Amino acid sequence: MLTQAAKLALAPLLLWQGAQVRRRALRLPEAAGARSGLAGSGELRLRLLIVGDSSGAGVGAATQEEALAGRLSRALADRLGGAVHWQLRATTGHLSRDALAELRLAELQPADVLVTALGVNDVVGQVSPRRWLATLSEIDALARQRAGVRYTLHSAVPPMHAFPLLPQPLRWLMGAQALRMNRALGRALFGDAGRGLQALPPDLHGAAAARLMAEDGFHPGPAGYALWAETLAERIAKEMQRQRLKSH
Repeated sequence: MLTQAAKLALAPLLLWQGAQVRRRALRLPEAAGARSGLAGSGELRLRLLIVGDSSGAGVGAATQEEALAGRLSRALADRLGGAVHWQLRATTGHLSRDALAELRLAELQPADVLVTALGVNDVVGQVSPRRWLATLSEIDALARQRAGVRYTLHSAVPPMHAFPLLPQPLRWLMGAQALRMNRALGRALFGDAGRGLQALPPDLHGAAAARLMAEDGFHPGPAGYALWAETLAERIAKEMQRQRLKSH
């Protein structure tokens, strides 16, 4: 209720700030490089599908090797002691519904685990948490049906209250909405063994966040992607171990 009241009271200022941010924002390209590949060596341990927006596409990093896909696949290969096949479906500006539409048309390779990096554009586009959750569920169901995914890990909406690009009070409002989205997703997934929500590492929330960001003040830089990937890899490796123990 407080957030809605604040939006109404601050609407003229927020609209002006939003226009200024769009006009002045530094537009960085998506990371260069292949959108699928093999990390590590030896026996194939995991097949990974990543679906996302500009952060999934690696904006803020020069190459996919330095971005989320490359960092995450290598971190998983190290933890699992073998090879990891990865494929990436991510586009700058995509809301979750755009990612779903693209996924419906894509030729997907088999995958065991789906990672989503979606939500920032849904916050900016004022998509309701309920609609966002429904779309994520559709993405999960489609990935299971089309690629054989057995486990889905949703990366939390980033801490938009810490984005240097956003001025106050726009930054506060976006951060509050991102928190609402994450809390709603956490409640929806409570007790679901097939899907999980992973919070971003603490250093991407606090005072250290600025040094981990790209020069646009909105996306992770290579160091931010590395930290993010390690957190996701640790969670996925634990989930794979839990599922193996459960199957024996």
